[in-house]
Amino acid sequence: MKLLQKINSPTDLKGLTIDELVNVCSDLREFIIDQLSHNPGHFASSLGTVELTVALHYLFNTPYDRIVWDVGHQAYSHKILTGRRDVFHTNRKLGGISGFTNPNESEYDSFGAGHASTSISAALGIAVAANLKKENDRHVIAVIGDGAMTGGLAFEGLNNACSQPNNLLIILNDNDMSIDNNVGGLQNYLVKLTTSAKYNKLRNEVYNKFKQSKLIDENQKNSVLRFNNSMKSLLTKQQNMFEGFNIRYFGPVDGHNLPELIRVLNNIKDMKGPRLLHIKTIKGKGYKPAEKAATIWHAPGLFNKETGERLELKRNIITQLYQDVFGKTLVELADNNDKIVGITPAMPSGCSMSFLMNKYPERAFDVGIAEGHAVTFSAGMAKEGLIPFCNIYSSFMQRAFDEVIHDVALQNLKVIFCLDRAGLVGEDGATHHGVFDLSYFRPIPNLVISAPLNEHDLRNLMYTAVYGNDAPFVIRYPRGRGELSNWQNKMENIKIGKGRKLKDGNEIALLSLGTIGNEASKAIAKAEELGISVAHYDMIFLKPIDKDILKEVAENFKHVITLENGVITGGLGSAVLEYFSDNGYDNISVHRLGLPDEFVTHGSMNELLNLCKLDYEGILDSVVQIHKKKKKEFKLPQFISRDKTIPK
Repeated sequence: MKLLQKINSPTDLKGLTIDELVNVCSDLREFIIDQLSHNPGHFASSLGTVELTVALHYLFNTPYDRIVWDVGHQAYSHKILTGRRDVFHTNRKLGGISGFTNPNESEYDSFGAGHASTSISAALGIAVAANLKKENDRHVIAVIGDGAMTGGLAFEGLNNACSQPNNLLIILNDNDMSIDNNVGGLQNYLVKLTTSAKYNKLRNEVYNKFKQSKLIDENQKNSVLRFNNSMKSLLTKQQNMFEGFNIRYFGPVDGHNLPELIRVLNNIKDMKGPRLLHIKTIKGKGYKPAEKAATIWHAPGLFNKETGERLELKRNIITQLYQDVFGKTLVELADNNDKIVGITPAMPSGCSMSFLMNKYPERAFDVGIAEGHAVTFSAGMAKEGLIPFCNIYSSFMQRAFDEVIHDVALQNLKVIFCLDRAGLVGEDGATHHGVFDLSYFRPIPNLVISAPLNEHDLRNLMYTAVYGNDAPFVIRYPRGRGELSNWQNKMENIKIGKGRKLKDGNEIALLSLGTIGNEASKAIAKAEELGISVAHYDMIFLKPIDKDILKEVAENFKHVITLENGVITGGLGSAVLEYFSDNGYDNISVHRLGLPDEFVTHGSMNELLNLCKLDYEGILDSVVQIHKKKKKEFKLPQFISRDKTIPK
């Protein structure tokens, strides 16, 4: 890794020979494999874009030239080459660098990325801005993967690209999906011809002469482009959607052949108008286990870099992942009800929809990175009497907010939304924390909103959503493992809108929602040892909220704590305050525990819970402080004169 150690910025690449750049690529792969073997991150995607990253930073003048990465899974080489090599060991750690591109971290990160399909729209905005500011020498490049290209936002960006003056270069990193058929020698010839500087110079000169002679205008130019594209399709027996958008298409090109990639990019980089370069890559390139099983090695966790053995599989853990409880329970339900179907946007393994896919492939649907479509697709099924379980990560559900309102709730359709990764998620950080769902779903009419305390509750809620309910039903649960070794209970209906008292108490009432209640139980047990009596209520439902519990609490306690693994603005705490206010309970002190009004950074789950004071120690501290405040408020003075009022 001698060469890589000399690369402190992209400028250091520009003096190297092509052979030396090839060696830099080898060094990068070795470095990424070594780093991620003991500090987990997104593995296969970043290995697949090593040559592309080197080529881009070698040819373009970054950071003045803008590279916009989609998602950020593929940007590790980019981070390493742009001055973050020596701090890369802090990747995704508390206080360290982000696992995604972040403009606050580096000027080389042109745009923030965490959710898919954003790069084309964002880069188009940057390219149009450059045109308006007369920055004619600024290049703008959008890098997008074939998976992200399935998202609707990507197509919206493509559709708009040819209608605005810009010189946007889109690079499609295709590591799975074949867009064009390989037609052998003729195809290779056309790639060389259409990316030739001489060919494109002649092409541009002809167009300018026609324009000067007023024989063609911009609209006619687009018609000619469409004709040219039609002739190209006829001659090569190829068709692709990009030329249908009047975006000049080049490729496919081998994304691991660095000299050829540099040649093609150099030939097309100064062309005018929107262009798309289609490169073919291999996820996990350079590491055989990842090349053979790219899905598993997307984010493999700890592994032995010499043997490829994933070390997390060796842990002796009894409890189940919540996602697996969902997946196995869904199969149980589907065994007894042929109306049940499953839908997920591109995360069948991550959310364990794969269990249903394996047993009932005709009843499980991976719709690609298209959350809005997943929701409306589910709504269509529900309209025809099926019972869809639509599983979407909480942070990605934000992208389908309108569809939930317009296509599901407004028609009161029985779609069961299972929000995986709800709450803090750990190392993926702010873009992936599922902390807004309680707040943005609560105002929507017809929705039932629930959160289980443990695996039994998750199963019961899934059963209730099918057999005890006729409305849209939301179940949110966290990333990670559950609480119980005997997770597979006999499922039963539970009454919608009813919570339960977990523990009696007489000083403070604590109302929790979801699995964070387990941290509360630990804190309350410790508080009891300190002589503080705390009643604990598990609300289970945010909507409809259990008003009987709220009435009981209001009439028996002056100090109340609400606890949720989500933002406190608009969530459980807000709902409790609204009830107390609406019903004249004005003398109750409510202390809300949840996430503050700011974006929470990345780090381990334990570190983030501690940071937000949502671990049992933070909850206990809140209980102790309220107890001290309560004692002060109710402590009578030793002497009370007649003109003084005894405090209530």
